[in-house]
Amino acid sequence: MHRFSGAQRSLACQLALQRIPGVGPATFNKLVQQVSSPADIFNEPRLLKGIDPKIVSLLQTPDWDQVEQDLEWLSADNRHVIDQQHQHYPKLLQQIPDPPALLFVQGDINLLSKWQLAVVGSRNPSASGRDTAFEFARYLAQGDIVITSGLAAGIDAAAHKGALAASGRTIAVIGTGLDRVYPAAHRDLAHYIAENGAIVSEFPLGTPPKAENFPRRNRIISGLSLGTLVVEAAVKSGSLITARMAMEQGREVFAIPGSIHNPLSRGCHQLIREGAKLVETANDIIEELGAMAGVVPQSGDNFASNEEVLASAELDKDYQQLFEFLGYDPIHIDILIDKSGLTVDAVSSMLLLLELQGQVASLPGGRYVRTGTGSGP
Repeated sequence: MHRFSGAQRSLACQLALQRIPGVGPATFNKLVQQVSSPADIFNEPRLLKGIDPKIVSLLQTPDWDQVEQDLEWLSADNRHVIDQQHQHYPKLLQQIPDPPALLFVQGDINLLSKWQLAVVGSRNPSASGRDTAFEFARYLAQGDIVITSGLAAGIDAAAHKGALAASGRTIAVIGTGLDRVYPAAHRDLAHYIAENGAIVSEFPLGTPPKAENFPRRNRIISGLSLGTLVVEAAVKSGSLITARMAMEQGREVFAIPGSIHNPLSRGCHQLIREGAKLVETANDIIEELGAMAGVVPQSGDNFASNEEVLASAELDKDYQQLFEFLGYDPIHIDILIDKSGLTVDAVSSMLLLLELQGQVASLPGGRYVRTGTGSGP
């Protein structure tokens, strides 16, 4: 530990402790409560009480080289790691049974303490479900409610995009380290969220996507939020896990009903039978949470038009060129890259911006199409 300065030492020890196999939030807190400083955990690990001997042994050989890499990553702008005593650690999250010991944040850390609504649902939604998630998120984001979701394909992505389309704020809680994006297809969306919201994880840098990570991620999504909205979900799905976690945490749960013939409606119907509030409009949510969030229901139509929400971007010639290749018949991104002569990264980023403007829609299989809602650049 001699390699770390006094100011870094406490943080370095917290990062090292989190990387010890077998140290989850409960053990982390149990260890920290026994000492006056996190450094003491590594100075005299054999004096610790009630700790698994395997963990005590591992505490004698922490990976300080990896901790140095963590600190280097955190030295960049808008990258943070906070513990439960930090002023920015969200109060709502502290109230759940097993709050994360540390939170890694990239983006606007102040958003963690803003009123949030979780929006979750199927990774393979219907077109109607995707549109509903987008429109609900867009409308609610106009009322300064932060939209929180999990960056997954389907409903999660639509919710993030809806909030961004309204120039609102959104938080993505992920099940990997912040230096990884899963799914990889959402890399540009993740970067956009980091610049216009925040990405949050309790997992150390370098953590890959593992199945067991996502239920842990889900408890954070619901724990950060006043309530959780489920748009479409099968009876056995991660979205229902998130909703039930919200119920256990004493938070509101909302569900959008659908056709009895749609398998993706069954999860929502089951939640409604279990006490979730049936919602048909975004104002149904605002009426329930608005007093707490300080949001007033809007009169008139439930959703504002693109023209009311989206500022017209000044698009350069590359955007104009790309837009010319887009028609009302679906076209694959690889063809757009080939025709435009632009790089993969450039085309992906441009398509995301056009999608947020409502001028382009993404379809399954990497295809895109004009929506007809905008006049083009």
